[in-house]
Amino acid sequence: MPDVAPAVLAAAPAALAVLAVFADLRDESREVDLLVAALADGDWKRDTPAAGWTVAHQIAHLAWTDRAALLSMTDPDGFAWMLGTAAAAPESFVDEGAAEGAALPPAELLERWRDGRAALDAVLAAAPKDTRFPWYGPPMKAASMASARLMETWAHGQDIADALGVVRVPTARLRHVARIGVRARDYAYLVRGLPAPDGEFRVELTAPAAEGGPAEVWSYGPPDAPQRVTGPALDFCLLVTQRAHRADVAVRAEGADADRWLDIAQAFAGPAGTGRAPRADR
Repeated sequence: MPDVAPAVLAAAPAALAVLAVFADLRDESREVDLLVAALADGDWKRDTPAAGWTVAHQIAHLAWTDRAALLSMTDPDGFAWMLGTAAAAPESFVDEGAAEGAALPPAELLERWRDGRAALDAVLAAAPKDTRFPWYGPPMKAASMASARLMETWAHGQDIADALGVVRVPTARLRHVARIGVRARDYAYLVRGLPAPDGEFRVELTAPAAEGGPAEVWSYGPPDAPQRVTGPALDFCLLVTQRAHRADVAVRAEGADADRWLDIAQAFAGPAGTGRAPRADR
């Protein structure tokens, strides 16, 4: 976290957590930026694991969604118009937005994404902490909006890394992705027209090991919950963002409902995702 004034350091833990998620979003965005900043124009056309999406589509989508978040927080009428276009074409509006940006020259697209990130960062930092802003799912406070942007940035960054053959080192920023994945449990049932299970699950995830120290365990839900999900945080995040098939991750469930959830989990708003096929080398 960047240096902050002593008065801020004396603030409540919740205030520090808000500052941390804004800083983590900036760091996650920079990491993805480094993946593409030096690419030749031809490499922007590389296919990624998302069918029909190149590296350019991935960055275009991030730029498009940052713009949507900015409109949500600064121009309610403009965001309402975006919601209307999404409602008119629920199965295609995301692809159309990505295709529009991907058609730009790579340097222009990259600059658009950077400018949008900077504008959104300033608005997030200045937003009243208790104000809720409209979104494609439930309205969100600024900290939750930042968490959601981080989740998407990480997930689409993973698509880019896979396309380029880059193995990224997982960081503690994954805690934001994991938390959204847990909190979005019932949403995965809702978008599939299924009833959500009664009661919470216990989720215990092994965090990426800090350099020189033991790994933490991130825990969610009642310790005595009869149904449980356990595994590495990285694998759980890949699963709930649908960047890996369940067969390819070391996430385990105890209980029929928890087991079913791992088949349909999704951390992102919108229609039910199709997920990824199992790796061919299994």
